[in-house]
This record gives sequence, structure tokens and C-alpha cells, in this order.
Amino acid sequence: MKILIKDTTVLTMNSEAPFRGDILIEDDRIADIRPDIPDADADEIIQGTDMVAAPGFVNAHQHTAMSLLRAFSDDLKLMDWLDKKVLPAEARMTPEDIYWGAKLSMAEMIRSGTTAFADMYIHMNEVACAVEEVGMRASLTRGMVFLEDDGGRRMNEALDLVARWNGQAEGRITTMLGPHSPYTCPPEPFKEVIALAEKLNLPVHTHLAETKEEVVTIRERYNQTPAEYLYNLGLFERTHVLLAHSVHLTRKDIGLLKGMKGGVSHNPVSNLKLGCGIAPVLGMMEQGITVGLGTDGAGSATTVDMFEEIKAATWLQKLDYGDPTRLPALQALQMATRESAKLLNLRDVIGTLEVGKKADLILIDLKKPHLQPAHNLESLLAYSANGADVDTTIVNGKVLMRGRQLLTIEEEELFKQVSARAKRITEGI
Repeated sequence: MKILIKDTTVLTMNSEAPFRGDILIEDDRIADIRPDIPDADADEIIQGTDMVAAPGFVNAHQHTAMSLLRAFSDDLKLMDWLDKKVLPAEARMTPEDIYWGAKLSMAEMIRSGTTAFADMYIHMNEVACAVEEVGMRASLTRGMVFLEDDGGRRMNEALDLVARWNGQAEGRITTMLGPHSPYTCPPEPFKEVIALAEKLNLPVHTHLAETKEEVVTIRERYNQTPAEYLYNLGLFERTHVLLAHSVHLTRKDIGLLKGMKGGVSHNPVSNLKLGCGIAPVLGMMEQGITVGLGTDGAGSATTVDMFEEIKAATWLQKLDYGDPTRLPALQALQMATRESAKLLNLRDVIGTLEVGKKADLILIDLKKPHLQPAHNLESLLAYSANGADVDTTIVNGKVLMRGRQLLTIEEEELFKQVSARAKRITEGI
């Protein structure tokens, strides 16, 4: 199958300026990018006039099924949010709930231009089934908490996920191991996870230093910062690591992360909404640490629209430094695409528009009042565009949305399912 996108503005997310051209997709890959590719080369033609073709966004940290808890627990302090609302609701979730909640997040992501995501949650086989059906790309992780003895159940579920799903769904699904965080994983089980990750050649996805309370807890338990704790366990020696949040890092902590494989998912909307703080994004970048963007779950962020994360990320750094030149538009867009792709260990597969890479891309409709005139394309996309401006979403060479219509998700059934399930899960809490 060959799809030709004609006469569009191409934004590769590399260093070159946007340019007019055509994009030829052959099967699951980008076969050609240049002006005037003959129409005869294609089985299907998509007219790209008044559109921008860009790499799909890569959401580097998600909890997809938390879409069922959207707007259920807002305006609360983090521990009240977690203990009084989220944990009791999650305890009621069935595997089928997780499936439908994940599908709801995927519908929102496809509609707002996200083509790949990293997910950490429970009942991840159901999430994998949803990914396979819907057509997105995902790195899936069974989150593991080791504060009580569960007979190895969580570890077995994590390894089962890897065995069943790594490389499946036409290669769209990859897996990681997911010790939840320093404060929920004591040293011995965390070391066991690290050893398994090295043996199986798998990345590790974990939370780090999201709150001040976490820093205090780890200091009291181990007389270390959370970053020192992970460093001294050997997490950064040989393993590709995806660190979520990393808000409360000292200068020394950032030095410990320097040279790590992988990097940090900055989740500014969730951090803002929960009052967690401003991550030292530029300080990490200055040390060569890869920093991408994620939304966190809709239970905290409310939205999984990556355009909102792009805005929040650049505005926060400008405000924090009192300097409007910090984290300019193109750099913020690259965080949401090629830098996040590096975090998922997919830098050679997705994240930029290049011949030979997988055909994961979006078309953004510029024929909108808030996107005219187009003096600077990168600025328009970073500061003015939103998810509703995405017209077409393509993953692995397959069109998942065209003209704002989802092609792999039946929305009426989806809404019916999530409405009933969300009511049952949250009633009385």
C-alpha cells in the first residue's frame, strides 16, 4: 500500500526549515520526501494543501486507563488526591475497565496528534489488546510496587507482559520493566528488577522525585536523595532508563544523571495542577540529558493533549528564568517528538520525518483563524495550535484518523462503555 501526501508543508523536527513537498508512504515506512512525487506512484492520495505534515507526538509518560478518573479528583493536594480518591477508585477497576479506559485515552491521543506513548499501569495485557486493535504505537510497562509481599505476583505479571507482547502488533508494541518509584520499591527488589532488565535487554520506566514529600521520605529512610538512591543501586550503569517527572533534583542529582542512557519525561501540566513544582529542564539539558514530554494520566492532568504540554513546558522555563528566550518553540516541539522517541528507545524508528523511518505522522490544518497569518510555523504550532487542529493521524503507515474522523475506534460504543464504568468505579468515593 502506497499513500502519497501531496503539496504539504513538511516540518521534519530536525534542523532544516519547513519546506513545501510531497511525502510517499510505502507500507509502514516513509519511502520518499521531495517536491513533485508523481501521483502514479501511489494507491491513495491525501491532499496536504493548507496542512503541515509533522512527526506524530510521542507521549513519554502516561497512565492511559486513568482517563476513567478524569475530573474526578481535582483541586486536591497530592496525597489527598491519591489516598482519598485515586487508590480507592483503582481498587474497583476490572481488567475490562482498564481496556476501555485505555481506549478512551487513545481516542483522545489520536485526535490530538499523538502516535506513540509510554504507559505504566495495571492489567497491561488489556492495554496491549487495545493498542493492537486501535493501531497506535506503545511502550508498555506493568507498574510494580514492593511495599508488601504479594508472592511475586507483580513481577510475574511484568514478565508475562514482556513475553506475550514485546515486538507484537506488527512491531508497534515494545515493553519495559516498571518499578514504580524509589519510595515504593526497597533496595533488594529494585536491584532484582535492574538485573532482569540487563539480562533481558529491556529499558526501565520509573517515577523520580515528583514531590517534595518523596525527597523527605527517601532522606529519612536511606539518607539519600531519590536520584542518589537510584544511582547507588546501579540503575544508570548499563540500563536504558525512562524517568518520569524529576521535579525536585539538586545540582548534584543532575550530575548523577549525566551520561545516562535514556532520560527524563517532563510532565508540566500534571506537575502544575498538583502543585508539585517546576522541573529543572534546562539544567538537565545543559548536562546533555535527554528531556522529552509526557502528559501523565488524565486523572491528574485531565487532558492528554500534547499541545498543552508543549505550551506549559516552554512557558514554565521562560517564567522560571525570567527570560523569554529560554526553551524556544522549535525546541519545545522537538521535546514532544524526537526527544520523547529517544526516551522510548525508538530514536531510529520514529520522532522525525525521514526516509526509512516508520510512517508515524500527523497533518495539522492551518486554515483556522488562530493559525493565521503563518509568520513563523514553529511558533504557531507551539504557542497557538491545539489538538483539535489535527486533521489526519497516521501510525505505521495506517490512517487512524482522517478529516477528524476516527477510523479504528467506534466512539459511540466507547462513550457508552466508559460512562457506565466510570460511574461504577467512583460512586460513593
